[in-house]
Amino acid sequence: MGLAQAKKIVLYGLVVFVLYTIIKTPERAAELVQVGFEGISDAAKSIGDFMTALIS
Repeated sequence: MGLAQAKKIVLYGLVVFVLYTIIKTPERAAELVQVGFEGISDAAKSIGDFMTALIS
């Protein structure tokens, strides 16, 4: 089994898991998405603060 095939299998499994989670518990899925976006937002703010500190 090649690396490309393994990646395809993992991606397929991840998609199935995400769809199952959304269908089975939509409230929990929405909560996880919100937490993910908050994490991305916090990371972007931290990078912005770091860049500002470098310029100052």
